[in-house]
Amino acid sequence: MIYTVTLNPALDKTVEVPGFALDTVNRIVSVRTDPGGKGINVSKVIAKLGGASVAMGVLAGAAGRAIAAQLEQQGLTCDFCFAGGGETRTNLKVIDPQGRTHTDINEPGPAVGPRLLEELLGRLTGRLAAGDIVVLAGSLPAGAPSGTYRDWTAACRQAGAKVFLDADGSLLAEGIQAAPYLVKPNQDELSRLAGRPLETVDQLWQAGAALLDAGIRKVVVSLGSRGGLYMTREQTILAEGLPVKVGSTVGAGDSVVAALACAEDRGLSLEEAVVLSTAAGAANVMCSGTQAAEYSVVQSLMPRVVWRAL
Repeated sequence: MIYTVTLNPALDKTVEVPGFALDTVNRIVSVRTDPGGKGINVSKVIAKLGGASVAMGVLAGAAGRAIAAQLEQQGLTCDFCFAGGGETRTNLKVIDPQGRTHTDINEPGPAVGPRLLEELLGRLTGRLAAGDIVVLAGSLPAGAPSGTYRDWTAACRQAGAKVFLDADGSLLAEGIQAAPYLVKPNQDELSRLAGRPLETVDQLWQAGAALLDAGIRKVVVSLGSRGGLYMTREQTILAEGLPVKVGSTVGAGDSVVAALACAEDRGLSLEEAVVLSTAAGAANVMCSGTQAAEYSVVQSLMPRVVWRAL
């Protein structure tokens, strides 16, 4: 089973504003609202890919109840803890089709104390069996220590699970100390982790190899529209990006993680995982908001994926 954890979820409101400009009145021409947060996005895509997952995390207030209701309507299995106070954040995504820009305006979200985090971790580890996959993704709520992902990775590994970590900054730096099974930084995140700009494939490979040497089994470096670098100790594959019409880039990386989790759960080869995740990422870029693309669209893109072994 695949479990996704979203400790700082959001209600994502995506608006389209042609000619979006600062310091003036902007008019919205379309609006959509989706349950969001990286782990939740992963669960939504897993469902579209024909897989099953349990979405876990912390919700609060009316926005939290709206997220839970929408996920239930979508048929997702959920196990959320509800905070006693505060309000799950609402994030605004501003898309300007004329300027081809995507602007995120994210709220901070409610504070979450250690007791609630311990309760959720206990629920998670109590469910886990050997070979399960746990996706730890996204930012942490106020009140959560920066070592949360490190501690959760260690606890899930002890329970026999494979941990996929998708985080940035200190959360990634501390999380990798517990040697998750897979990490998926993008180029900027890996550069911040390395402490220097990583501009070439060779530089990215060297930084990824250092993570493999530290005990991580798989490293996937997202290169945005340029594709991705997929690394294990035995193989390195560079996939080209698929040119598609952009609806929204929000959640594209989450769809890649979802496809990687499905591929691992199904025992697919690295080559098969590359094709599925590249197509899933491109398919979700074609969608508006953080909705998940239909599997038929992903399948139609898979024959177009180009990759080469390095």
